[in-house]
Amino acid sequence: MKILYLLFSLFFLALQVSPGLSSPRREMFFCRGGSCHFGGCPIHLVKVGSCFGFRSCCK
Repeated sequence: MKILYLLFSLFFLALQVSPGLSSPRREMFFCRGGSCHFGGCPIHLVKVGSCFGFRSCCK
């Protein structure tokens, strides 16, 4: 029975670190070709949306 706890914890750990969910390219895909910046956009760029966290999508 103790092995089940180990197997479940390894299974959930494997789900959390799956490479597709934390990819920077995924953020760029949702940003529609723009770039993600922390906080506001630089002066020469316009905000077109938001990325994950406190990032702004700028073009």
